[in-house]
Amino acid sequence: MTAAERRATAALAGIYALRMLGLFLILPVFALYAREHLAGATPILIGLAIGAYGLTQALLQIPFGMLSDRFGRKPVIIGGLLVFALGSVVAALSDSIAGVIIGRALQGSGAIAAAVMALAADLTRDEQRTKVMAAIGTTIGLSFALALVMGPVLDNWIGVPGIFWLTAVLALGGIALLRLGVPQPVESRFHRETEAAPGQMKAVLSNPALLRLNGGVLILHLLLTASFVALPFALNDVAGLVPGRHWHVYLPVVLLAMAVMVPFVLVAEKKRRMKEVFLAAIVLLVVAEAGLGVFHQSAWVIGVLLFVFFTGFNVLEATLPSWISKIAPAANRGTAMGAFSTAQFIGAFLGGVAGGYLYESGGLSAVFLFCALMAAVWLVFMFNMPAPAYLKNRQLRVGKVDTDEAQHLAARLRTVPGVAEAVVVAEEGMAYLKVDTQVLNDSVLLECAVSKA
Repeated sequence: MTAAERRATAALAGIYALRMLGLFLILPVFALYAREHLAGATPILIGLAIGAYGLTQALLQIPFGMLSDRFGRKPVIIGGLLVFALGSVVAALSDSIAGVIIGRALQGSGAIAAAVMALAADLTRDEQRTKVMAAIGTTIGLSFALALVMGPVLDNWIGVPGIFWLTAVLALGGIALLRLGVPQPVESRFHRETEAAPGQMKAVLSNPALLRLNGGVLILHLLLTASFVALPFALNDVAGLVPGRHWHVYLPVVLLAMAVMVPFVLVAEKKRRMKEVFLAAIVLLVVAEAGLGVFHQSAWVIGVLLFVFFTGFNVLEATLPSWISKIAPAANRGTAMGAFSTAQFIGAFLGGVAGGYLYESGGLSAVFLFCALMAAVWLVFMFNMPAPAYLKNRQLRVGKVDTDEAQHLAARLRTVPGVAEAVVVAEEGMAYLKVDTQVLNDSVLLECAVSKA
């Protein structure tokens, strides 16, 4: 990447990270705070407050991306961050669970993810796009890990209302970073490799393989959110660990799980053992959640089981988008990733509601054993799914072509060894390919692309 691309990527990743950190910071501390301090708080409403952002984020992230195509990337991102800041202020000022639910829903309404990705695409070259999207995407996991450790510490210092005020400040910091650190793109256009197109949604949602993966990420984030409705109660009420020391459990768990994840992901990608690693990670979720359902009396045991959980979770969080990218049609990748992200946030919403309901009706064991059951169901419906072909996405600018030339060029590109799929979009002057890099000869591909005769 050029220096300008690196600066833009770093700034946009920072904006994305600030917003996600603001969403996640309350996750390890809110349940206990709400029970003690918010009027009308019941377990199901506590769960709804934790997961409410997921529903509004799921509903609005694709429309926000479309708005950014029409009104510009930066105005939409600034607007979304202001809505997020407003939601944080509403939650900070609320002394009732209803007020916090409204605030969290507003936080999710500032759904800037698609607009951030589109701006990143505007500011980077086609051949660097995958690296840029991966760099921005990794901020979700890093933000979550940081929030698990920082949340209990900040709660001890400034309380949950103070955390909400802090998230408002983070949102304003994101606006400053956008204005000062991100250049204005020379041209903004629709990028089908990063943005969702409504006209493609039917094809994406009718693809059985993509549906399985979308269902998987929904379950994954349902498990995460439901578990964090119950975990603060388990650590405080049963294991006897005061809230200000919950980070003593989370810090080693997060660090160890992130370190252990790396070799699993390398085996999945480099050794082309994606399905085996994927299924093993789901088994870890089943074991961890079943264990938490039975053995949550000791902080040490909870810590060990959380390590097992987050090892599986981190592996799945890394490999799920990769699997989607490998199997999504070349010209529909942006739409496939948009549907995937929507399913992820729906899962967060459903997890909050399910976790609250189950804790209210059956206690801690009901929550964790339900999560174990959901992970087992996921394991069953992924078991006979074919392993993905190990293909990478590639975009090539082919210049001005008419419809007939585009069809002929796509047919020629498909004859190049290593090219599994090729679509040429005449009005964009772009070719969208899926290639096996171990077979592909780049010089032959480029020679074919520039030769339109």
